[in-house]
Amino acid sequence: MRPGLKVYNSLTKKKEVFEAINPPFIGMYVCGPTVYSNVHLGNVRTFMSFDVIYRYLSHLDYQVRYVRNITDVGHLLDDADDGEDKIAKRAKLENLEPMEVVQKYTNDFHEVMNMFNITPPSIEPSATGHIIEQIELIEELLKNGLAYESKGSVYFDVETYDKKNNYGKLSGRKLDELITNTRVLDGQNEKRSPHDFALWKNASKEHLMKWNSPWGIGFPGWHLECSAMSTKYLGAEFDIHGGGMDLKFPHHECEIAQNYGSTGKQGAKYWLHTNMLTVNGQKMSKSLNNSFLPSELVTGDHKLLDKAYSPMTVRFFMLQSHYSSTLDFSNEALTAAQKGYAKIANGLKLIKDISWTADDGEKNEKAIKQINQICDNCTFAMNDDFNTALTIGHLFNLLKKINSINTGALKFGEIGEEVFDRMIHTFKTFTLDILGLEEEDRINGKSIISALIEIYKEAKEAKDYDKVDQIRAQMKAQGLVLKDMKNKVDWAYEE
Repeated sequence: MRPGLKVYNSLTKKKEVFEAINPPFIGMYVCGPTVYSNVHLGNVRTFMSFDVIYRYLSHLDYQVRYVRNITDVGHLLDDADDGEDKIAKRAKLENLEPMEVVQKYTNDFHEVMNMFNITPPSIEPSATGHIIEQIELIEELLKNGLAYESKGSVYFDVETYDKKNNYGKLSGRKLDELITNTRVLDGQNEKRSPHDFALWKNASKEHLMKWNSPWGIGFPGWHLECSAMSTKYLGAEFDIHGGGMDLKFPHHECEIAQNYGSTGKQGAKYWLHTNMLTVNGQKMSKSLNNSFLPSELVTGDHKLLDKAYSPMTVRFFMLQSHYSSTLDFSNEALTAAQKGYAKIANGLKLIKDISWTADDGEKNEKAIKQINQICDNCTFAMNDDFNTALTIGHLFNLLKKINSINTGALKFGEIGEEVFDRMIHTFKTFTLDILGLEEEDRINGKSIISALIEIYKEAKEAKDYDKVDQIRAQMKAQGLVLKDMKNKVDWAYEE
């Protein structure tokens, strides 16, 4: 049975009871990275949020097809139609072929996703692998009178579209207001209106990434790929489309227009957006010199960081806030998250060793009711627009009950085997399978060996040969040998 899941739909501006278009199947599309630079923390938060959504929908026994694209085509991203080709610029700076740049930063993206235990999508299509589909979509828009060709480029006709549809329905913007507040820029004489956006751009001789099309040699516009790929893999209508709130306008707004213009459908039924990151109350940005890479968080190699924070600490920190709320980074908040994650990790360690044991405890209805209510609350929290912050709070409450059983303050017999099993299963499922919080291996083998060597040297000096032999035997059991040298004691792998 699937309980009443509610999600906040950016399209309708309200929380709605989730209804799948074709249950038990779910189609979910999330705008992926543009691979011309290292992954930033905003990416991590977005993909981590949708990772949890994917995990939870799967937990509810939906069959989820999760599509997350790779933008590798070299669009002009500064203003959708004009600006720099970021991939080409990076290729020139690093003396690489454009697709070498793409592969390099795609690899980096995957490494970061793995670091934070973010599940791979069902399908990860690339923009360069879907040029044909993008050209076909443009042809459909031209046929429907919602696009026009100009000097080898093709533009979407926003004003014509807005006459029968509502351009701005997602972001809440009105076309009349946009027109009033728009300054006409040089170089826009190809367009009928400054709000028209490029579907296909005519490529100059210097442009590195370009393809043949019915309109000449060029490359697709920024917004086109997501409409083409979501439609191909999820159909004209699917369930969820997600991304960062910075994509709401113009990217997702233009996607809806393209979808309506080509298929008569808006694409996704529910549009979900993650919020921005701040650092010590200020917006995170390169211009303020307060941004840092995910790898810098983990190594601690940044002037704004007091120390390193493990990947699971960062994941725990991000999930402590609802995906739609602003998330503020500070050393104080990260240190608090480190302590919070340690409690969760200790809980994971504990439930591996604890098992039901019959004792003389008498049935305690109050304790049984409390545990069942906490287990229910974990589900209620996730059903409230995937509220991971509330869920973590309930998991801490559940952990208190588990610790009470472990210390003997609460006896097994007081809650019974069925409730005990539910308590352990709920903690394990919501922590590992839904929130994706794993128990990290913090053991530093070389530090432990160094400590053993010091104990070994002390035992030798004290002529405690039983302890000397014991340490040698322990090392040997691990495939290591101790080597007594004139000036020191060292170790080596056993040959």
